[in-house]
Order: sequence, then structure tokens, then C-alpha cells
Amino acid sequence: MVDHRGLPVAITLLPGQASDKAAVEDLLAAHGAPGDVVADRGYDARAVLDLIAARGGRGHIPTQRDRKVQRSVDPALYRRRNLVERFFNKLKHFRKVATRYEKTARNYLAAILITSSRLWLRHYESAS
Repeated sequence: MVDHRGLPVAITLLPGQASDKAAVEDLLAAHGAPGDVVADRGYDARAVLDLIAARGGRGHIPTQRDRKVQRSVDPALYRRRNLVERFFNKLKHFRKVATRYEKTARNYLAAILITSSRLWLRHYESAS
């Protein structure tokens, strides 16, 4: 989960074969008041939308194309989903994360957290 600047605010690691929807509850629990939650079609589930609403947020998630009833999503707001994709791109600039040198989940998550910390520090470092 990233904030409005594309900086990570919550990170969880799932097994490779697990659905991304399995992490929604943990990610929302790590962030007090979610506000507007923007996600891609992979998170289209009534349970996910209900969970977001229960935490006081508003889900902006387009429906799967095969559903009969389609929800509309504000295109300007949905474009902000790109911040997550850009965050993953920034993570991949760090060779240790991109090539997954760490074989255990604990060590790989630690490498991602260190990389995320560097992204936060880079955002706040002095430009003068």
C-alpha cells in the first residue's frame, strides 16, 4: 500500500501462489483511516469493498469485465493506481530485490523494507 506520494505505508509478503486479495485485511489494518482506496480489477470482490467501507474508506475498484453489473470508477482517481506500479519499479532498481538473492521470505521482506526505507529517506533528503 502506498500513499498519495507513492511512498510505501504498508507492506506484506504473500506466497507466490496466493491471491493478492488475501493481503487486503492486513494492509488496511496497518493503516488507520484509509480514505480513498484505489486498486486494480484483481481486487474486485464484495468482501474487499465491504472491508474498506467498514474501516471508513471508499473503494475505487473497477469490476471484472465478465460481470453483468459494472461499477463506474472516476478515471482521474483511478489513474493514481499508477503510483503502486511506480513503487514496484523503484523497488526493482535495487538489484538485491529485483533478482531475489534472498531465498527465505523473512530475509526477502527485510530487503524490501530496507529498500522502502531508502525511498522514504530519498524523498525527504535536502535538495539544497
